[in-house]
Amino acid sequence: MTYNFNEIDAKWQKYWAENQTFKAENNSEKPKFYVLDMFPYPSGAGLHVGHPLGYIASDIYARYKRHQGFNVLHPQGYDSFGLPAEQYAIQTGQHPALTTAENIKTYRRQLDQIGFSFDWSREVRTSDPSYYKWTQWIFIQLFESWYCKNEQKAFSISELVKVFEGEGNKNVEAVCADHVGVFSAKEWNAYSDKEKQEVLLQYRLTYLAETEVNWCPALGTVLANDEIVNGVSERGGHPVIRKKMTQWSMRISAYAERLLQGLDTIDWTDSLKESQRNWIGKSVGASVTFNVKDHDAVIDVFTTRPDTIFGVSFMTLAPEHELVSKITTPEQKEEVEAYILATAKRSERDRMADVKTISGAFTGAYAEHPFTKEPIPVWIGDYVLAGYGTGAVMSVPCGDQRDYDFAKHFNIPIISIFEGVDISEEAFSDKDNTVIANSDFLNGMNYKKATKRAIYELEQLGCGEGKTNYRLRDAVFSRQRYWGEPFPVYYDEHGMPQMIEDRFLPIELPEVEKYLPTETGEPPLGNAKKWYWLQYGDEANIVSKEEFESSFPSGRLGGALELNTMPGWAGSSWYFNRYMDSTNTEEFASQEALNYWKDVDLYIGGSEHATGHLLYSRFWQKFLFDKGLVPVDEFAKKLINQGMILGTSAFIYREEGTQTYYSAGLAKDKNVQPIHVKVQYVNASDELDIEGLKADGEFGEDYKDAEFILENGVYKVGRDVEKMSKSKYNVVNPDDIVADYGADSLRLYEMFLGPLEQYKPWNTAGITGVHNFLKKLWKLYVGDQGLKVNDAKASKESLKTLHKTIKKVQEDIENFSFNTSVSTFMIAVNELSAQKCTSKDVLEPLLVLISPYAPHIAEELWSLLGHDESISTAPFPEFDESHLVESAKNYPISFNGKMRFTLELPLDMSKEDIEATVLAHEKTQEQLQGRTPKKVIVVPGKIVNIVG
Repeated sequence: MTYNFNEIDAKWQKYWAENQTFKAENNSEKPKFYVLDMFPYPSGAGLHVGHPLGYIASDIYARYKRHQGFNVLHPQGYDSFGLPAEQYAIQTGQHPALTTAENIKTYRRQLDQIGFSFDWSREVRTSDPSYYKWTQWIFIQLFESWYCKNEQKAFSISELVKVFEGEGNKNVEAVCADHVGVFSAKEWNAYSDKEKQEVLLQYRLTYLAETEVNWCPALGTVLANDEIVNGVSERGGHPVIRKKMTQWSMRISAYAERLLQGLDTIDWTDSLKESQRNWIGKSVGASVTFNVKDHDAVIDVFTTRPDTIFGVSFMTLAPEHELVSKITTPEQKEEVEAYILATAKRSERDRMADVKTISGAFTGAYAEHPFTKEPIPVWIGDYVLAGYGTGAVMSVPCGDQRDYDFAKHFNIPIISIFEGVDISEEAFSDKDNTVIANSDFLNGMNYKKATKRAIYELEQLGCGEGKTNYRLRDAVFSRQRYWGEPFPVYYDEHGMPQMIEDRFLPIELPEVEKYLPTETGEPPLGNAKKWYWLQYGDEANIVSKEEFESSFPSGRLGGALELNTMPGWAGSSWYFNRYMDSTNTEEFASQEALNYWKDVDLYIGGSEHATGHLLYSRFWQKFLFDKGLVPVDEFAKKLINQGMILGTSAFIYREEGTQTYYSAGLAKDKNVQPIHVKVQYVNASDELDIEGLKADGEFGEDYKDAEFILENGVYKVGRDVEKMSKSKYNVVNPDDIVADYGADSLRLYEMFLGPLEQYKPWNTAGITGVHNFLKKLWKLYVGDQGLKVNDAKASKESLKTLHKTIKKVQEDIENFSFNTSVSTFMIAVNELSAQKCTSKDVLEPLLVLISPYAPHIAEELWSLLGHDESISTAPFPEFDESHLVESAKNYPISFNGKMRFTLELPLDMSKEDIEATVLAHEKTQEQLQGRTPKKVIVVPGKIVNIVG
């Protein structure tokens, strides 16, 4: 019987699917364990060998926990809304739903053939209306809520309305828009319905506001910061500009402190926690108000160092600050407008990262120093961001490097506030502990005492107060795209947003002829022929504008539906809860299911999602917890970031301006350009298949007239390790690996490459080692005549091998050290093969150990051993330390210090018994030849030395 891995893989994948082997139950007497992967976006390219890395690790752990007797939930689904599908639809005219469905088929086939123990009965797709119905529902809950600072919790907006009706908003401590006007109960009750809605929008957790966004004209949509690379769109490399637009936003800033505190309660990587802490950016300081001279306006700033206020020599506003256009003088208008236009072409991320470029423009306006009343020039500079803090800073050149550089560049005076300190560039340094000297009430204090005193004096003047600030900004939630969740929103006759009642959800995406923005610049949904909400009584329909305007039934409600769609992170911010009860049509998940599963016990995914998906998900989870909809306020107890499998790219070298390509060894002294070439045309010896390259259907024409200069009769390519990417032609398809070596070889090899968290290069040639191990494993159980395993008593050596393997593998899995487990398996199989072990008592538990890593071969051998049930139901072997305790010692027997033979004796023998046994041995008698030894030295457990 030979190891036919292709047949074995297919057999057991079919068995698992037909028997729903890995289906989890929502009610079980077993303890629960929830293992989750960050679900994939199903791209048209399918999976490459780097994608399954985290999935294999989570699958090993899920299978291990099943062996331990847990009810394991290990689901999978698809993050199936997104810009790539829409861009493909624009290019080809194919509906994104069709291409997404095809891509999902490919992903499902590839995932299944690797043998993952997913509970596919719980599959979710974010683009499925039955799923995004609940994303829309959660959006409505956010709209109908506000955040109370006193309680540090979200409450229903209806409760806030009652407060307004009874006492106005003077005593309301809420997270809301800046500069909300104060009104009494009488004034509130006199407001029109539209006025009340406008006020409430300033308090809601999701709200409409004019916001600075990253606008990509070529893509016709807003982009998040993480969708921009080096100032251009990640998708397509198109220019991105800053632009003000009315957008839906999420008031994530309300949860800033709780998001910080929550990091202390979860077992996530330190680097990921630090990324979130930096992104949230808590700062303690003061809010300071500067009056603008000759204008009825003020500039509010936040500073962590109010003690340096006497060193302010200029103010800097973000170019987008709303005051800029109001306070700029006619003389400075042209320069300021040109600077604003230039700044709009730079992304926020570029502006934050650029610490070398110094640029700005003077507005011509002056602010008034709150203490000295001296005029302070007001500048604009792109190192100040409109969305961070107040969009304005008080610039203290003697205390801040960037302010210092700006002042020197524009020849702005630098005021020294530090006693006896040289403020020349050479002397510039941190002055945290220097005494403050140029104001009477701060004189002689270090910065901590001076900070407290400065805040007190500002409060006495009514020009400031102590404040805690966060870098975290509210998240823009609108996208000018087609392929995304529609908002459950229509706009009434006053232009105010209204939520569609829960009973009419979901609002499904309409059909459109074009996926581009309209000719008038509206988002793609503006192309829909019917996109007006018409409701009367219990009936509701989506109708055309003409139908809506001509229909006047009694009690009619409705208006134009929202043209924007939700961002990609909407559906991924709560999907882990949906898996708990994915087929529920009445609620996003039942309380019974939520209370049973509670949270994710192990979450595995990429670190690139630290400040996107993972932060938004924590925010939504805390909100749902506030509303009593989920039982815990952190969705994942433990999170591990898997590393990346890198591709080994191949390069050919073209001489500049020619079609001549030099082999790698000949190219070093030539003026050549390295060009990526498909790795499929390169063998293990780095030799290029020139004819195959020329015959390539995609790029072969490019090399039709090429001349390849060989070395030693072959063309050698250059190699470099890079991120695996289709654009670098270094992608390795897992389909090929599975076909050639089997799914278990792929699984073992990906784990064997190195620690889970590290980056490691892929080398297909290396997989033969683990494949040969699997063949050796097979031969341990199966010979030419069939099964070799029997009921023979296990030897001490074999039991020792088994139990040291149990101990090591269990430790490795618990520590997520999967690479060392693979080495342990190899050692165990080598030892057992050398011992000629055939004992079922050893080989049966060994299969259970290997099963999480190589489930197909384990299932097949388990079946051959006579088991009717899947090996996944078998308990994990228990470690018995007694098998590792030595009961005997192989003593070296020496004569006059020279070892002549060895003798195995029990370790519990007394010195007298050891001496007697050794002296009575025939080999000792041979050495002594009748002589009586002068002395016998016995060191128990070590040596016996006979002195003659």
